[in-house]
Amino acid sequence: MSNLRLILALHNHQPVGNFEAVFESAYRDSYLPFLEVLERYPEIAFCLHTSGPLLEWLVDQKPDYVARVKAMVEAGRVEILGGGYFEPIMTMIPQVDRVGQIRTYSSYLEEVFGAKVRGMWTPERVWEQHMVSAVAEAGIEYTVLDDFHFERAGVAGDDLFGFYLTEDEGRLLKIFPGSETLRYTIPFQEPHATYEFLRGVASRKPGATVVFADDGEKFGSWPETYNHVYTRGWMTRFCDMIVGNRDWLSSTTLGRTVDATLPLGKVYISDASYREMTEWALQPDQKAAYDQAARMVRQHDRATDLKPFLRAGGFWRNFKARYPESDEMYARMLGLSRRLAEVAARPDVDPDYIEAARRELYRGQCNCPYWHGAFGGLYLPHLRGAIYQALIACHDALDEAEGKTGPRVSLEVGDFNLDARQEARIENDRLIAFIRPAQGGHIYELDVRKAGVNVLGTLERRPEAYHQTILDVIRARGSAEHDADRAGVEDKVVLKQDDLDDLLIYDDHPRKALVDHFYPLDATLDDLAACRALERGDFVAGAYLARVRREDGKVALVMERPGLADGRPIKVRKTIEAVAGSPTLDVKYEIEEIPADACLHFAVEMNLAGMAGRADDRYYSTPSGERLGTLDSRVDRPHMEGLSLTDEWLDLAVGLSWSRPGGVWCFPIETVSQSEGGFEGVYQSSAVIPHWHVVGDESGRWEVTIRLSFDAFRPTAPPVVEPQRRASFAEV
Repeated sequence: MSNLRLILALHNHQPVGNFEAVFESAYRDSYLPFLEVLERYPEIAFCLHTSGPLLEWLVDQKPDYVARVKAMVEAGRVEILGGGYFEPIMTMIPQVDRVGQIRTYSSYLEEVFGAKVRGMWTPERVWEQHMVSAVAEAGIEYTVLDDFHFERAGVAGDDLFGFYLTEDEGRLLKIFPGSETLRYTIPFQEPHATYEFLRGVASRKPGATVVFADDGEKFGSWPETYNHVYTRGWMTRFCDMIVGNRDWLSSTTLGRTVDATLPLGKVYISDASYREMTEWALQPDQKAAYDQAARMVRQHDRATDLKPFLRAGGFWRNFKARYPESDEMYARMLGLSRRLAEVAARPDVDPDYIEAARRELYRGQCNCPYWHGAFGGLYLPHLRGAIYQALIACHDALDEAEGKTGPRVSLEVGDFNLDARQEARIENDRLIAFIRPAQGGHIYELDVRKAGVNVLGTLERRPEAYHQTILDVIRARGSAEHDADRAGVEDKVVLKQDDLDDLLIYDDHPRKALVDHFYPLDATLDDLAACRALERGDFVAGAYLARVRREDGKVALVMERPGLADGRPIKVRKTIEAVAGSPTLDVKYEIEEIPADACLHFAVEMNLAGMAGRADDRYYSTPSGERLGTLDSRVDRPHMEGLSLTDEWLDLAVGLSWSRPGGVWCFPIETVSQSEGGFEGVYQSSAVIPHWHVVGDESGRWEVTIRLSFDAFRPTAPPVVEPQRRASFAEV
C-alpha cells in the first residue's frame, strides 16, 4: 500500500507581449513533448497551471493540444489550477482586481476544460498574509508556496510534507509547501536523486505528501534541457521511476490530497517569495553581503539547522524602489484601476467599454516587466512596451465610456507617480504626457495613443550584482593565467556577445525627456555616451516651480527655476504647450539673466524608447529625408534644425525640430542584463540631444522652441484586427 503521496504541479507561462516565436519554441520544446510523455503513463496524475496569455494563444493556435489536456482532465489525470488571469503579482494590485482576475480566469478555465477550479498558482510565490481574504473570496480553496515560506514561519524539517490551514479576517485557505530540494533535482539530476529523497521522507514520515511545483519551461525550454529531458530520456526514466515504485509511492493531485487527508495544523506565513526572488530584490551591495553570509552558513557544520534562520533576503515590493521605471508603471496601473472603479460605478456608462477597459487593465498587470532577476523581465523593452500598450488602451476605453471623443485637451495636477509631490498630466485626443516639475521638469511618460506606445518607456543604466561576475569572467579569460582548470568554472558563464564590459556604463540622471544640461564648451559625443561627469549646471534634477495656463483649445505648463550654470546665476523657464487635436507638443525654453561675458553650452536631452535599435526599418533621418543610420547609431551633426526617428514596424514617426539651428548628438542607451540564456546587451532607447552655444541678447536673454511631433509613418495605417473575444471581464 502506498505510504507517500507525490504531487507534480507544473506552471506554464508566457508573458503579455512576448514574441510569437517564443510561444512557438516553448510549445515545441516544453509543453507538447511533456504532454506526449505523460500521455503514455496513465498511472501518473499531475496539476497543470497555464497562465492566461499562454492559454489564449494555445486555444487560438494549438487547439489539438488543448483538446488533449481536456481529455486527461476528463480522465481524472490532470487537475487544472487557476490564478490571476494575466499572471499578476497579487500583492501589487488592488483587492478588487485580485478577486476579479482570479474569478474571471476560473470561469474561462472551466469553459475551456469543463472542470471546476479549486486551487490556484500564486505568481512567483509572492505572498503577504492579507492575500488570504481575496483568494478565498474568489472561490479558491488552496494554493502552493515554497518550503522557504514555511521555514520563515518556523515550520521546518519533516513538518513540511503535507498542507496547512491559514486565515485572514476569518477566511480560510489551505497552503502546500513545495519542496526546494525537488526544484533542484527535477529535472537536473538523475531520477535516482529524487527517488532517494522521496524514499527517505517515506521512511521517516509514512503518509506524508511531497510537492514539486515549478516552471514547465524547465522541461525543454531552458538552455540545454531539451536534449537532457527528452532526447536522452530523462523524462521517461523519471516516469518509470514513479510507476516502478507504486507499491509505496503514489502520484496524486492537490485536490485529491485535500479531500483525503487532514491539515497538519495552522500557520501564518510572513511576507516572502521564493528564496532566489528575495535575493534578487536586494540592492547590489546588499546582495554581495548576503551572498557572503549565505556561504558562511553553508560551510558551517550545522548548516541544515541554521538555514531556516537566514532571513536577510529582500522584499518583493522593493523592486519598485530599486527600479523607478517599475514604480512608474505601477503608479500608472493603480491610477487606472481607481479610475475604472469610479467610472464603472456610474449608471450611465456603456458596460462594453467597462469590460474592454477592465480586460486591458488586467493585461497591464502582468508581472514579468515589473521586476528583474535571473530572467530579463524589466530589462526587456518589448515586455514593458506591452504593459504600456495595455494601459493606454485601458485609458482610451475609459475615455470612450465617459463620452470623451473628438478633439480635446486638458491639464490636471496631482500626485500621479506616488512620490508625495505634484505632477502634471497634459492630455489631448492624440497624446498623454506626465511631467514632474519637482525632478528636473522632466516628461517621464509620453503616450502616443494611436500607436499604443509610451515613447519614454526607458530604462536607466545602473549597477547589478551580476555585473561583477561578467567583469571577473572577461578578465580571467583574457589573463595569461587562464588555464584549463579555471576554464571549467568560468566557461559556465555564458556571455552572449563580445565586449560586454564596454557597456557597463551607469547613468547619473533619469533617461527621460526635457532633461536640461549645461556642458563645458568642448564637450563631445564620446563624453556623453561614456557618461563622464560633465555637468556645469544644477538643472538636471533640480525642482522647478510650475503654474498652469488654460485657454480655449490649448493648455500649457510653465516651469521656472533659478539656478547656476558655470557657477553663474541664471534662470530657466520652459513651457510645454498642447493643443486640442494636435499630435505635437511645443516646448519653449527661455534662459534669462545670462551674464554679458558668458557663453553657455546648453543642451536638452530626450530619450526615446519603444522602438528597436538594430533594424533597417528603425532609423534616424534629416528633415529632407536623408537617413542617418539605425536607432542604435551615433549621430554627431554640428548644424541642424531637427531630425526624425522612425519605426516602420510600429508605424510611428517621431519628429523633432528646433527654432534655432544647433548641433545634435544621438547615441544608444544599452544595458547589460542576465536571462536564463546568459548575459547580453539590450538596446533600451535613443538619446537625442540638441545643443547650442548660448550668448544672451542685450537684456541677457536667449530662447528656443522645440517641437515634438508624433504621427503614423504610413499615411493610412492598416486596419487593426480585433482578437477573438474569450471571456467576460465584467466586474466580479
